[in-house]
Amino acid sequence: MTSTREQRTRPETASVAETLRVAVEVALPTLAGGVIKRRPKAMAVAGKLQFDRPAVRLLRRLHDRHYGHPLKLRVPGRSVGLALSGADVQRVLAGAPTPFSPSTVEKRAALGHFQPHGVLISAAADRPARRRFTEAVLEPGRPLHELATPFARAVAEEAASLRDSVLDWDTFNVTWWRLVRRVVLGSGARDDTKLTDQLERLRLDANWAYAHPKRKQLREQFRERLVAHLGRAEPGSLAAMIAETGEDTAPDQVAHWLFAFDAAGMATYRTLALLASHPAAMDRAREELDGADLGQPHQLSYLRACVLDAVRLWPTTPMILRETTEETSWGPAGTTVLIFTPFFHRDPDLPYADRFDPDLWLDGRAAENPALVPFSAGPAICPGRDLVLFCASTMLANLVRDHRYEQASGPVLSPERPLPATLDNFHLKLTPAP
Repeated sequence: MTSTREQRTRPETASVAETLRVAVEVALPTLAGGVIKRRPKAMAVAGKLQFDRPAVRLLRRLHDRHYGHPLKLRVPGRSVGLALSGADVQRVLAGAPTPFSPSTVEKRAALGHFQPHGVLISAAADRPARRRFTEAVLEPGRPLHELATPFARAVAEEAASLRDSVLDWDTFNVTWWRLVRRVVLGSGARDDTKLTDQLERLRLDANWAYAHPKRKQLREQFRERLVAHLGRAEPGSLAAMIAETGEDTAPDQVAHWLFAFDAAGMATYRTLALLASHPAAMDRAREELDGADLGQPHQLSYLRACVLDAVRLWPTTPMILRETTEETSWGPAGTTVLIFTPFFHRDPDLPYADRFDPDLWLDGRAAENPALVPFSAGPAICPGRDLVLFCASTMLANLVRDHRYEQASGPVLSPERPLPATLDNFHLKLTPAP
């Protein structure tokens, strides 16, 4: 029997014109940018044309026109629902893995290119054990991972190569991946660019999901290389913790962690650009670091909040998908539910929509808004969120403690004007300030 609450949130049906506009203004630009691996050329166009701005405006109009009710899109042969209220975002994300499963047909097709047994796309029977393994290693809920001390040393050593340097994305990204390989696999993997290059090629294929054939030979080569690093179980790395678990799908889970750390690098670099262009925020960040030994781990609450707000402003997962496992008010089993996070994070009705406001994450305002989901939410929330925030904030700490930066290219980022809706990190350049 359908509950009274579900009756109130039963979707309205979009017109053909509304469905087409959602497809053209929301779905296609997001897919063109690359959902699994960002495409620099497409992101340059998206940044220049600010694709997310009309998408947010469209969803605001649809929200008002349909009173915030979910919207059933007219997609031939499919049942697809679009969330338009924070209450529905909260309900859907809280309902994982049933009746709102994170394993959707689109994710299975895409992620199957490089992690066919990853927890995110696992069947209901397999998911609990794989999720427990992931949480045991990544330790969500702990601001400081049990390996935070060797991780902090690794960040400090890698960040040293960037000090006094003109920073563009390629320079920063090379250093970021060295750090990621050390954290996940140990220092022996620091310079194994071939491993992450193989993963990048598989992820580019994954952008096409079921429209691109799987390269099984490349996937096996990547897996063999990854397994060799995991087999060393180097002390001070996640690989050492993995060795104690005996989890047979560990390579698939680790492939996903590497994939997720790519997005974390984008968020870190964007945060650095925000700090460079917001002097008051930079001053607060540096005050937090006063007297700190950055070779040791610190929680760095303000810098963590800065990273969270950068992800709010420019979500690294613009589309959160769920698939119903049974009939719900959204439709029959197999219904795809779409949550377009840029709308909820940059809704024009929010007083902080287009400005950098890290205090959101410190004063309780973010917690009061269930639609602010930089790392998703509910039982399927990103299990690596605390580790990512630690690595990102510690990298930023090492870069800004004794240096200031100025923006040398890219769109204007300023506390005096609305921030751009779409930010192309690939063409941002920062120079050390005197």
